[in-house]
Amino acid sequence: MEKHPHPSLLRLLFLGDVVGEPGRKAVASFIPLMREDRGVNFIVVNGENSAGGRGITPKIAIGLLRAGATVITTGDHIWDQREIIDFLPTEPRLLRPLNYPDGTPGNGSIVLETEKGPVAVMNAQGRTFMNNPLENPLISIDNELKKIRKDLDVKMVFLDFHAEATSEKIATGRYLDGNVSAVVGTHTHVQTADEQIFPGGTAFLCDAGMCGPQESILGRRVEPILHRMKTSMPQTMPVAKGRVDIRGVIIDIDPDSGKAVDIERIACFHE
Repeated sequence: MEKHPHPSLLRLLFLGDVVGEPGRKAVASFIPLMREDRGVNFIVVNGENSAGGRGITPKIAIGLLRAGATVITTGDHIWDQREIIDFLPTEPRLLRPLNYPDGTPGNGSIVLETEKGPVAVMNAQGRTFMNNPLENPLISIDNELKKIRKDLDVKMVFLDFHAEATSEKIATGRYLDGNVSAVVGTHTHVQTADEQIFPGGTAFLCDAGMCGPQESILGRRVEPILHRMKTSMPQTMPVAKGRVDIRGVIIDIDPDSGKAVDIERIACFHE
């Protein structure tokens, strides 16, 4: 991938699950660098672990948006901080999975106008090995796309698919190939190395990874988790400290066709 995108392309940056205060601070420092050094002009951040590793608060959501995030996606921890329930309907740039039942607070997608044309961001949750399985994600995504495209000619569509099983993520990407610009998975906090563009023009990465402490277990302090594994006794599992891994992906999208033309994994760190 070129350092800067061709002027005709939209360059989208997606950052994986932001874990706690260390992740938030790292992302806030990283976003301006990516805008300047890599020409990124649309930024999506998964913030579902940004409040002490569980959920997101209104204050944190506002902070991430002020730091430069265009849209914030989430996942199964969306309801962990109760104050987010009343906040979701007031901030359309903060998404929750779209396959919750009708009447659930908030939205699972948003369409924003950019210099390159309208861009839709969607957030859906898988069902395999996930607690409290939601509605069928494929059917729900189809319905959301129909709603999005009913009145607007939206070609550029990004989906954060929050799911556990790699097979479900790959199947979802294959199902949507040619119908959306990109499908990127989240939830496991472990970045995969399978970035590719499917035959129909949809960019895919099974899991973006996390923006969280490196010396950790999925962003949490090591010792309490090992103690719980060894003794089966409950433990508090605070967010770890120290150097932060920043994981995500850059995708170049052709606005005229909505197809991805390049994809690059991001794997760096922030002291």
